[in-house]
Formats: sequence, structure tokens, C-alpha cells
Amino acid sequence: MSRKGIDKALKIVRDMPRVSLSNIQPLPNTTSKGLQLRGRYNHGRMGHKGQTQHRTLPPLGFEGGNVPWFKKQPMEPYYADYHERRQYPPITLLQLQRLVDLGRVDSNELIDITTLCNTNLVKLDTSRNNYGFNLTDEDSDHFKAKVFMEVQWTNELSIAAVEKNGGVIISRFFDIKCVDAMANPLNFFRKGIPIPKCKNPPSNAIEYYSCPLNRGYLSDPLQMNEARIELAQKYGYKLLLSSEEYLEKIKQITKDPRHIWFGLKPGWVVNLKDQSILKPLDEDFERYYTTE
Repeated sequence: MSRKGIDKALKIVRDMPRVSLSNIQPLPNTTSKGLQLRGRYNHGRMGHKGQTQHRTLPPLGFEGGNVPWFKKQPMEPYYADYHERRQYPPITLLQLQRLVDLGRVDSNELIDITTLCNTNLVKLDTSRNNYGFNLTDEDSDHFKAKVFMEVQWTNELSIAAVEKNGGVIISRFFDIKCVDAMANPLNFFRKGIPIPKCKNPPSNAIEYYSCPLNRGYLSDPLQMNEARIELAQKYGYKLLLSSEEYLEKIKQITKDPRHIWFGLKPGWVVNLKDQSILKPLDEDFERYYTTE
């Protein structure tokens, strides 16, 4: 062999790769196929056997298993316990005036949650933490009805509009079970369960329902009468009810703090089929429904 051929052979040997695991073939029948992922785990082309084709895209805000960005942000104090806050759907003085004019409510009787819900024009949804109605002052200048109301929330101008016409208004708290019963009494009586007793207001609402300026039901009637006189002097109108008449009317329309309806005590069961009322006889039941 010539020198030229020897150099060429040595060059081929020198440039050949060394033997390693990356350049040798495995023995036959010693390997297995890997797991073939399909559907949402397929990382093939867009729209082929994947999330786009099967319409299984992740929800908005999903970041591949990581904590979403909106959960990393600090919570604002305003939104703390937002889902547990009490909600009071509004009913305006304009709506109330129309209900009286159309005869949907009797202005000579107490207007409460049951009276308003029985009109089928306003509703309460206890699943959304609706704890009653908020009487707002819309169209207060044209409100002329004389009403006796029991609302759960109101403001100064609405109180002035009601008392200016000789009416009486009281702010009264009901817990969610009582509101559910009062919003649909017929459905409640069909369940055959005892009438619940009304609980005391929570700690963050006691101040409101104990203030005579809000006509809270836990305040002194004499102080409510004084606040009524001061409010009339503030807005410059003449009261149609004397102090004696006002106190007497307050006594008539004010329910017991544990009762939700007149004439029906907590613990009683109204039987619509037999048209009868079942009263508890056990002393423990009577003690439970007559005490706080």
C-alpha cells in the first residue's frame, strides 16, 4: 500500500467517533414504548386531538398549576367578609305610594316584610343575604300616604317623609330564618316546621337598632318621640300626631322582639291541611321559645 493510502486510512480511523451509549444500538426486544398521552395532554399541533379540538380549555386565570396572580395580591380591607354582609334591597317612597294608590297594601295596617312580599311586586332572596327592605327617599317631596311601616333600614329623609303625613316608621331587625319565613309564609307553613323566634341583632347592628334617630325598635319610645319632634323642627313641617297618639300607635304596631307575626308565637306549628295550630307542651320547648 502506498504512503498516500496509509495516511488516508489513518485519517479515517482518527476521525471516527468513540464508542459510547449515544452511538450504539440497544439489544433487540429490550425497550418498551412510552406512555402515549392523548386529549388535553397531547402537545401536538394546534387543533389536533388536543384541548382546542375537544373544547377542554382551562378556565380563565389558570396558569398551568401555579398560583394565579389575583390570589397573590393582598386583600383590600373593604372586601373582607363581603359574602357575609347583610343586603337590604331598596324600596322607594315612590313605589310605596303606588302600592297604596293601587290598593295593593292597606295603609291602615302595619306594612312589613310579609305585606310587601305578598304584593308580588317586590321580592327578597335570602340566598343572597337579603335581610329585609331599605326604604329610600326617592320622590320624597310627592309622598302623601299615611302609612305605618316596619322596615329594616332607612335614612333621615325617608323617616321625615313618613312622619310628615302622620305615619309611623320603625326599624326592625330579623335574622335570615325569620326573613325566609316572612317572605313566603304559605311556603313556610307547608313545611310543617315551628315558627322561629327572632334573634337579637349582631354586634355591628345593635347601635343602629338602639338609636332613636333611626327609630330602632330597641330604643326608648319616649326618646323616639323627642327625635320625631326635633326632626320636624329641622325640616320645618307640622306633626299631625300628638305625642300621646304617637306613643299609643308605637305600642300598637311594635311586635315582641322575639315574634315575627302578630298573633302567632314562636314554636307554634300552623297546619294548613287541618286548619289548626299546634302548640308545644314540653316545658323545655316553651322555655326555649320564650327566652332570649
